[in-house]
Amino acid sequence: MIAFSRTLLVPALLSLSLVAVACGDKPPSSYDQVQKETQGQSAVSKQAVNGTQLNKYFPRSADGFSVVAAQEKKGFAEHKVNKGGKNVAMLSISDTVSTPESTSKYKQSTSQIAGFPSVDQGQNGTGVLVSDRFQVKAQSRDPSFTKQDRVNWIQKFNLNGLSKQK
Repeated sequence: MIAFSRTLLVPALLSLSLVAVACGDKPPSSYDQVQKETQGQSAVSKQAVNGTQLNKYFPRSADGFSVVAAQEKKGFAEHKVNKGGKNVAMLSISDTVSTPESTSKYKQSTSQIAGFPSVDQGQNGTGVLVSDRFQVKAQSRDPSFTKQDRVNWIQKFNLNGLSKQK
């Protein structure tokens, strides 16, 4: 009986100790640490302009192009440009007050659109920085929407009005 008990006791104790270790306190993962540090914080600055206020600076539908609001949130608004039922471009305004580092690419700019520093962003994007704060972008979603189209559409924004936005 004693031998039988040992053969059952050893595996049973080993199993219990593994369960106890597995259920014990684990060191926090890097995700847990970041979650703890950022809890209650917002990635968007309280000073960021609400997206609904940015909508009024977008160009309107014209010349067979339909401009449709796609997304708005604090510090950002985006509209689709459609032609013939096909999405050909995206237009956006971002309030960089929450991400001031995103304006650095405009510091060395040697080109301008409508008097504002401009940069190409990859092969399909063009942007301008308005009042060192608002990034206005046009992104091609179809090859028919060229760089010149992006420049033309950026010029259709009410950039002077946006420059007065607080």
